[in-house]
Amino acid sequence: MALAGRLLVLLAVALLAVSIAEHKVFASGAAEHEDNVYRGGQGSLQQYQCKPACEYRCSDTKYRKPCLFFCNKCCDTCLCVPSGFYGHKDECACYNDWKTKEGRPKCP
Repeated sequence: MALAGRLLVLLAVALLAVSIAEHKVFASGAAEHEDNVYRGGQGSLQQYQCKPACEYRCSDTKYRKPCLFFCNKCCDTCLCVPSGFYGHKDECACYNDWKTKEGRPKCP
């Protein structure tokens, strides 16, 4: 009887340790994904990451709809979005160099 109790406690401790280890691995993977989305850099994003990166970049502007449209268009081509809400275009050369017919920046 005492042996069965000890085995039960040992099993519970082992399951708890596995659960904690799994949680740490999952949390570090999520943080790494978040860093990659907002870090910028040429080709740093996958196609499916453009929408959340652009939503973050355009979240602080009053012209949200056109910002999202052009940001997503630029991200689809360049596969990068500069970090932050504004500026930092030097992180992504393609994003920075794409201009309108008038010579103004196309990407927000």
